Amino acid sequence: MLGESSIQPEWLSEEVKTGTTIIAIGFEGGVVLGSDSRVSAGASVVNRVMNKLSPLHDKIYCALSGSAADAQTIAEIVNYQLDVHSIEVGEDPLVRSAATLVKNISYKYKEELSAHLIVAGWDRRAGGQVFVTLDGLLSKQPFAVGGSGSSYIYGFVDAEYRKGMTKKECQEFVVNALTLAMGRDGSSGGVAYLVTIDQDGAVERCIPGNELPTFFDQ
Repeated sequence: MLGESSIQPEWLSEEVKTGTTIIAIGFEGGVVLGSDSRVSAGASVVNRVMNKLSPLHDKIYCALSGSAADAQTIAEIVNYQLDVHSIEVGEDPLVRSAATLVKNISYKYKEELSAHLIVAGWDRRAGGQVFVTLDGLLSKQPFAVGGSGSSYIYGFVDAEYRKGMTKKECQEFVVNALTLAMGRDGSSGGVAYLVTIDQDGAVERCIPGNELPTFFDQ
């Protein structure tokens, strides 16, 4: 008699591969976050227009990668905790506080969750900030990239980034990086989502695929 494992399709036992491209960069007085919109499960595209930039507070956002369900759960928990915290202290939370909450949850449930969040925003003490959180890691960076598409653009971001970039230059930097990643990575695609955050608040923007810049190999 055949065992259960012998009649089970091979794809049921395989790990589901996900993919995305996320990026954040700081400028004098704020930050810019960006992401593609494709949600994939293996070779299948399950959502073409998901916004992977999730608000944690009025001037703090996170960019989601990994399991969509896990990442969204972390973002919603941190959003609730920051709302309570801001009511208790009577002022907006710090970006580092938000990043620390994400780091703590990621580390505590590192065996159960599969998610990587980039946290970025503006606060009254330190201005624009970008934090990388992965398991127990918390690191402040001038810019950060993540997701499967990031491996295609490390050379681009390293070559193009420079200190003292303006808000407009940072927005162009993010759009160009996303465009290149979406053109190379089969798990990244759709539209480009951008959020620009400064002391005045957050401004969200969606760029359709036909309005993204064109590079020489396209």
